[in-house]
Amino acid sequence: MFTKLLPHDKAMAEGSSFVFDEVQYNLFHRICEGSDALCLKTADGKVIFAHTPGHNGWLWISKEVSGEKRKAIIIQELVNQLKRESLPGITSDPEIAKMFANYFSKKYTVEMTMESYYCPNVVKPNNVPGDLKKAAREDVDTVADYLAGFTRDAFGTPVEPSTQLSKANTMIDTGNLYLWLVDGKPVSMANISHRSPRHARINAVFTPINQRKKGYASALVAELCAILEKEKLIPMLYADISNPASNKVYQNIGFLKSGKIAEIKFLD
Repeated sequence: MFTKLLPHDKAMAEGSSFVFDEVQYNLFHRICEGSDALCLKTADGKVIFAHTPGHNGWLWISKEVSGEKRKAIIIQELVNQLKRESLPGITSDPEIAKMFANYFSKKYTVEMTMESYYCPNVVKPNNVPGDLKKAAREDVDTVADYLAGFTRDAFGTPVEPSTQLSKANTMIDTGNLYLWLVDGKPVSMANISHRSPRHARINAVFTPINQRKKGYASALVAELCAILEKEKLIPMLYADISNPASNKVYQNIGFLKSGKIAEIKFLD
């Protein structure tokens, strides 16, 4: 039987089974903050589901739950409970995601597989010129251009920078978006997207094509890690496994692998 997962629920607190997989499933913390999110758990806290309308559901099952019990929980309980939900897809460990998709939809496609990373000790790159700057409203056109480039690279979707202006302003206003400047000009971007009890997630890392392979993204992300270390939070992020260059950048500055996550889209 699934019950409601509450904000700051003990199922995701220090000492819970979830903490062992927390980097891999860190987005649960962000989803569960939403007032419109559907958040469920089993009585023992060994299975958690969270879903924001219009987005994939996220599913975590503790490694303590056996294969047969996983099937029983997914088939007999969770899938039946979610049949009336408008669920565009599922995100989880690749094996669990495919198992859920087979029972919930039958027709699906794996849109992206990501590696989750955490950085226990940052290694700052040497001899990279430039300075860190918190993005300001004066940078909105640059940020919008970078967001368009990020969308193109991450999802293969070309968009006009003008369509990203509102999002750029919103991200700038959080005070968590940073630029790397060389000779006073932006050459890279990264964002501290969310802080959870033990971690902070970095995303929207982007460097224009003509500025790549110069160490700018490495230097920028390393500086954000240093900021988070001072806050006593462990930096974490997700990286598309189909992009070996970005994965190497993160590993070179101290990020360690913590498990894969598959994003599956339902086709019916």
